[in-house]
Amino acid sequence: MIGGDGEAYKIMLTLLSAMVAETTTFPIDLIKTRLQLHGESMESVRRTSAIRIASDVVRKDGFGGLYKGLSPALFRHMLYTPTRIVGYEHLRGVYLQSAESPPFYGKALIGGVSGAVAQLIASPADLVKVRIQADSRLAIQGLQPRYSGLLDALVKIINSEGFLGLWKGVSANVQRAFLVNMGELSCYDHAKSFIVESHICNDNIYAHTLSSIMSGLAATTLSCPADVVKTRMMNQAAGEGDKIRYINSYDCLVKTVRFEGLRALWKGFFPSWARLGPWQFVFWVTYEEFRKLSGLQSF
Repeated sequence: MIGGDGEAYKIMLTLLSAMVAETTTFPIDLIKTRLQLHGESMESVRRTSAIRIASDVVRKDGFGGLYKGLSPALFRHMLYTPTRIVGYEHLRGVYLQSAESPPFYGKALIGGVSGAVAQLIASPADLVKVRIQADSRLAIQGLQPRYSGLLDALVKIINSEGFLGLWKGVSANVQRAFLVNMGELSCYDHAKSFIVESHICNDNIYAHTLSSIMSGLAATTLSCPADVVKTRMMNQAAGEGDKIRYINSYDCLVKTVRFEGLRALWKGFFPSWARLGPWQFVFWVTYEEFRKLSGLQSF
């Protein structure tokens, strides 16, 4: 374990790396969110695709529309990414004090717990991000968006839904974060160790790339159903009368499967994977290089 200054470096480096990765891949996240909201609880709806959604956004709002909701996404990562990454490494270090490197199931548990705690803290920012991204769908339909920006969304949500309204959908949110980080952090850590120890390649950009691809696939497969439920729960606002579709996460899950089939739980799978793969590649390569330049050991 390194000292307090090292921990501060890690927090700063995870934040910078996450902002680079988020900005690079944000348009894919917006398309994924729109795909997951498409056709919710409707028995018949026109089929759509990632390409069609992207075309609609660009035609209506220009290329800048693909970055609508970026500010709350960056704000979210100020809270979320340092907590989960540094938290995981800290818990792994605690384990190493009494034993050798944790087994894979131990890494999975540590990753899940770190992600769940981080998401609980960052849930309000995630809520605002989802609402602003969903607003672009209203603009395409010729309707007035609900929010003009990050601060406007925060104020309106608190006024109409109360302070705790910022944690709407938090249970589905935390469940998803547990699954994402159980797959992402443990797979990245374990895959990189396997690659290096098996002499497939050294601890360099090639190892980081291979590890990020495997962790992205595992995280997407595990988390996509919870992500769909989370997105739909967070998108609905209180005080809309009969427009409230879901009582809780379980109700959302049941209605989604009933109206749209089991496959709907993996709506947006490929955009999710297409985002998680590049996101993790950019994040981990940037983060590992920053650590190297700062004199810190590899993750």
